[in-house]
Amino acid sequence: MIRILIVEDERPIADLIQLSLEGAGYHCDCVYDGIAAADLITNQQFDLILLDVMLPGASGFELMDYIRPTGMPVIFLTAKADVNDRVRGLHLGADDYLVKPFEIIELQARVEAVLRRYKKLDRLIEIGDLEIDTYSRTVKRDGAEIALTKKEFDLLLLFARNPNIALYRETIYERVWESDYMGDSRTVDLHIQRLRKKVGWETRLKAVYKIGYRLEV
Repeated sequence: MIRILIVEDERPIADLIQLSLEGAGYHCDCVYDGIAAADLITNQQFDLILLDVMLPGASGFELMDYIRPTGMPVIFLTAKADVNDRVRGLHLGADDYLVKPFEIIELQARVEAVLRRYKKLDRLIEIGDLEIDTYSRTVKRDGAEIALTKKEFDLLLLFARNPNIALYRETIYERVWESDYMGDSRTVDLHIQRLRKKVGWETRLKAVYKIGYRLEV
């Protein structure tokens, strides 16, 4: 599932964005100040960040110093309509800049456009001899379908959409099981062991010491 971080200090706006995007099938996390956003961005991976400019703690422009090294795409959401601010945001590495007030339908269209640009919404993902159909949630190897449970498929898709990135066990658990990580890594490890065998990723899906796992592509 695509995971989006919403960084917006006006809670009614954040709630509206979250409600609309989750209705479209995305998973959303919300934070309301720059410091909390910096902590999440440093320790977790998101498919897209929706970032307000005027935030308590640290501004959206300042947060770009944390975001740029991660490669995570960013759409600025802001009331600052001045062209110089828009240019500054784009020069800092943002992928788009949407001025408040905006229509939710326009936000959804821009979200989809950025995700397509980063190839996160492609229907078919091919890795080696494996073909993943994200629409039908089916997986084939050399044309033969592989039966996966829902969690196994979600795990597979998480790694396929984040190749060559070391993912923390906490991140994996929270993304796939959609609940807070309680410190027990056995659930994650067992599911990954089964997934490796089923899809033939024994050498491709590597454990990363004291962190979690990385899909090497």
